[in-house]
Amino acid sequence: MGKILEINGPLVKLELPQTVIGEQVRVGRMGLVGEVIGRDGDTALAQLYEDTAGLRPGEVAEGLGWPLSVELGPGLLGAIFDGVQRPLQAVWEQSGDRIARGVAVPALPRDTRWHFVPEPARQAGSALIGGDVLGSVQETESIRHRILTPPLIRGELLELAPEGDYSLEEAIGRVKLADGRIEKLYLFHRWPVRTPRPFRQRDHAVVPLITGQRILDTFYPLLKGGKAAIPGPFGAGKTMLQQQIARWCNAEIVIYVGCGERGNELTDVLESMPLLTDPHTGRPLMERTLLVANTSNMPVVAREASIYVGITIAEYFRDQGYDVVMVADSTSRWAEALREVAGRLGQMPVEEGYPAYLGSRLAAFYERAGRVETCAGDHGSVTLIGAVSPPGGDFSEPVTSHTKEIIQTFWALSKELADARHYPAVDWLESFSGYVGSAAKWWAQHVDPNWERDRAEALDLLAASEELQRIVNLVGVEALSSEQRWTLEAAGLIKEGLLQQAATDEVDSFASPEKQYALLAALLEIYRHGLKLVKLGAPARRLIQMPLLSQARRWKSQHSSDELAALKAKIAAIPDAFEPLLQEYAHHPSPLRGEGQGERVSAQAPGSQT
Repeated sequence: MGKILEINGPLVKLELPQTVIGEQVRVGRMGLVGEVIGRDGDTALAQLYEDTAGLRPGEVAEGLGWPLSVELGPGLLGAIFDGVQRPLQAVWEQSGDRIARGVAVPALPRDTRWHFVPEPARQAGSALIGGDVLGSVQETESIRHRILTPPLIRGELLELAPEGDYSLEEAIGRVKLADGRIEKLYLFHRWPVRTPRPFRQRDHAVVPLITGQRILDTFYPLLKGGKAAIPGPFGAGKTMLQQQIARWCNAEIVIYVGCGERGNELTDVLESMPLLTDPHTGRPLMERTLLVANTSNMPVVAREASIYVGITIAEYFRDQGYDVVMVADSTSRWAEALREVAGRLGQMPVEEGYPAYLGSRLAAFYERAGRVETCAGDHGSVTLIGAVSPPGGDFSEPVTSHTKEIIQTFWALSKELADARHYPAVDWLESFSGYVGSAAKWWAQHVDPNWERDRAEALDLLAASEELQRIVNLVGVEALSSEQRWTLEAAGLIKEGLLQQAATDEVDSFASPEKQYALLAALLEIYRHGLKLVKLGAPARRLIQMPLLSQARRWKSQHSSDELAALKAKIAAIPDAFEPLLQEYAHHPSPLRGEGQGERVSAQAPGSQT
């Protein structure tokens, strides 16, 4: 036992001679919990996860003997935790609408009995190593929870419980360790959140994470086991895009961490997620989802811990052989917590007041993503998607710039697109993906071998249209040639008919890879037919007035992913729509290149001739 010496916001100096750095402590008459982050002789410096108002020097303090850890076992899925894994439903039942300081509630329910089915290969006398599967529990209708041997256990299995119902506090087995000690095995175990869970080896990520969002899957793909960031200013639609990913992605487990976000935004997530239906199983989405909620008015240090709680739980399900997606909203608030604690510690600030170790902390966090071969020989993955909230939308600020150097997929959100009600407001010029080459192999095998070529052509078209739009803003559309006007129109067709996607539209909210590519190929075919006619002398205004263009803009919301036959029938009729004009201008080519002073405009459309 020790005592409090000094209090500085969430930092408390304690007289605790035997404690070690990283150990959890319980402080004061209210029993506030924190962790030791520094030592100097017999004194320890601890950061507390709860508000220190009312705490006084001289009150008792004690070390708990373990670092900040999470309980890993049945009961995780469908739960809503705070930043240090306190179940908010159980906390509410104990303390009401406001979380009482010092409340101690077990993370996993102790009174629930789970039906345990032992693994047939696990017999008494067999060797056991960390990560081995002992058996399974049907946690939800959607997910079978594999009971794992704690990672640091290695020895001889003495006995394993038969099939039956057990609570978390009942032993289901015993193992004899190498030093002769006997260790009991339970349906759950604890693991320190700041220590990555071990695995056998890393694998190359090869399969795309299909989100159903066309701008993401088709243009800037992310692989299972990859790292992505969603930077964007306030009002650009980060939270809605993350909810769409969580709802529609083809991962088996989804973990949503609300880290320091506004209470009203997180309330919307907490109210809407339990009402959603999993499109893959038809069951409630919460059966494969877990939420960590830490709003901006909660203690700043718990905000910093919440990210590690989420990623550790993600690694646990990865070790069971599942593909996991973790969405962190937002890493900027997490970085602000680092900055506040660093300031109270008197550490030297660098860029915009952030500590010098900001980049290395971000890198260490994102490094815990990946596809791995588990200790038991299975394959699982953790895909990390971190939202970033740069002040004023400035992507050069430290958190965004450091994140940009670490991740491989960058989905940049634009306030201008959001103001124009173009959602998702992903900027096709600022965004990038380093996974295109790997994703192309999957698309070629499962959808169409021309995906990579068509994707590149569409991006070139969008880039050319940006150049032409600047010219139009300066001198007007009359200055463009017919070919350039058609390029602008075709780029607008892609923006409206492919990139825009309504999250609230039952048909358009999700698009399968087959539908995504069908729309992309159709719009490019319209562009190519029009370009051919323009080169034959057809004026762009004739093409722009074609009913086909307005019809193509509506195809995305007229046909669901299950109605591809009807969509492909319309696509097959595209050449027929151009045939009358083709007949007219193939026999009567016009020498005119445009309808204005196009010869004086230097910007060229993709494939145009100088």
